[in-house]
Amino acid sequence: MIPRLLSLGAVAVLLASWWVGTTGPVRAQGPDVGTEAQRESGKNLYLKYCSQCHGDKGDAAGYATPHLMPRPRDFTTGKFKVRTTPSGAVPSHQDLVNIIRLGMPYTSMPAWPTLSDQEVSDLAYFLTTFSADFSNPETVPKPMEFPSGPSSTNESVELGKKLYAETGCLKCHGDLGRADGPSAPTLTDDLGQPIRAANLTQSWTFRGGSSREDIFRTMTTGMNGTPMPSFTDSLSTEQRWAISDYIVSLSGANGPGYTNLVVAKPVEEQIDLAKGAASFASAPVARLPILGQITEPGRSFHPPATSVTVQAIYDNESIALLVRWHDMGSDKGGKNGPTLAVPPEEEESAPGGAKPAGDSPFGDAAVAADQPAADPFADAAPAVPASEFSDAVSVQIPTLPPAGARKPYFIFGDPQNSVDLWFFDLAHSEPVQFLGRGSADVAPNDVGELTGVASYDKGEWSAIFKRPLRAASGAPFAPGQFMPIAFSVWDGFSRERGNRRGLTVWHSLYVEPEVVASAVGPMIRTALVILAVELIVIGWVRSRYSARARKELPPTPRSGFGEVSP
Repeated sequence: MIPRLLSLGAVAVLLASWWVGTTGPVRAQGPDVGTEAQRESGKNLYLKYCSQCHGDKGDAAGYATPHLMPRPRDFTTGKFKVRTTPSGAVPSHQDLVNIIRLGMPYTSMPAWPTLSDQEVSDLAYFLTTFSADFSNPETVPKPMEFPSGPSSTNESVELGKKLYAETGCLKCHGDLGRADGPSAPTLTDDLGQPIRAANLTQSWTFRGGSSREDIFRTMTTGMNGTPMPSFTDSLSTEQRWAISDYIVSLSGANGPGYTNLVVAKPVEEQIDLAKGAASFASAPVARLPILGQITEPGRSFHPPATSVTVQAIYDNESIALLVRWHDMGSDKGGKNGPTLAVPPEEEESAPGGAKPAGDSPFGDAAVAADQPAADPFADAAPAVPASEFSDAVSVQIPTLPPAGARKPYFIFGDPQNSVDLWFFDLAHSEPVQFLGRGSADVAPNDVGELTGVASYDKGEWSAIFKRPLRAASGAPFAPGQFMPIAFSVWDGFSRERGNRRGLTVWHSLYVEPEVVASAVGPMIRTALVILAVELIVIGWVRSRYSARARKELPPTPRSGFGEVSP
């Protein structure tokens, strides 16, 4: 009996060995690609919500694709930026769920809070059908471990700053993290599409999240398909946390703090343009969001600038505005203007997302997919062709103070309500004025009263406009007054000009009075008047009461000669 059992056992061992040898090692867990029913449900959701940008086949060839920057994800490549898996690996199912749920800030990829958890999960499962890497047992994604970091300290921030320079981060992100490094204009993804380095001073724009932990994860995993590498092998855990601390310190954790009000502060000295930004030290900083101009022909769906900061001051004669924004380069060799036409072919392109020659949003600096991309970590800065167009900025106010709630159309006004347009082509030394009655009717209207200066330093433009409070052309400014105001920014490197630009909606400029009347004096005077009235009333009531009481009392007998006292 025992020999027979041993023989059966040997046969079983032989069969098992043969099975392992022909099929490979047995894995405890296979690819997590969902069930057929889940993927089918996800397909219906994808065709309804996602294919317009990502394409029916997941190849980023949707009909909206040519208008989007950055380009939608090409799911067929299996390369995903935001993951918890190692560099080069496909994301986990939960990674896909997180991106669908949260979206990608400051891109055309929105968050989807209205979808149920089951719908998001089904959609994530369907995305795995576009790349064979998700179903390959050899490439099953295994999430990395992310240890809790030590508390951020001044020492860790300083160490991070040192490592930031030594590791070469500044070659793309710039000395101050403003995305203006020498390699920034030449960056492309693996498909040859232009790509911008993250602006580390504006953490609210980070694609994968702005928390300290999110930044550490990106430092650890890298961003597949982009020049952003993984630093797992080159930096220790402590060093990656230090760089994360430094990046957090560049913009803080309070978000952009957007507002809709610019306050012009009075100053005693006459405004001197030669003093530059120093004259605005007393004025509060207002950050205003920049939007794409997507209404009029010449559209700019995703302008490079995401916000501007504005400060305003005035003296007894003039008002001045300081406008600042980040730009990865100073483009002053070309030209710009609010009336420059944008050819229709720059908005329309061939099916499949192929754009016409010369129509890269980054100008001629884009690299074709079959050409090697420039090494962003090379010692020598890559050459960047000069831009055909220059950087520019404008301030816009109504030509006349609004009598009611209605404002001019914010895209250069309208025939019934024109705008006074202060335009600064930063290739020139002085701004000029235009009169706008709509984007198709913008005419020069410069009377020589508008002056200004502009400068560029380490990824930031600063432009100052100065105009008389009461000018020959344009609405007057008066203390205590609210004035509608809007701004536009043109990035010459991205071929923005005319109607292709980033802009703000109407906001308000408040000219704060020089002497604000204190409420204490009126309060004291009012209190004294009320007290006096009360005392008068009380005295009158008491006198009336005393007189009535005297009348109602019986007469008192008087004692004297000829009278008998009681």
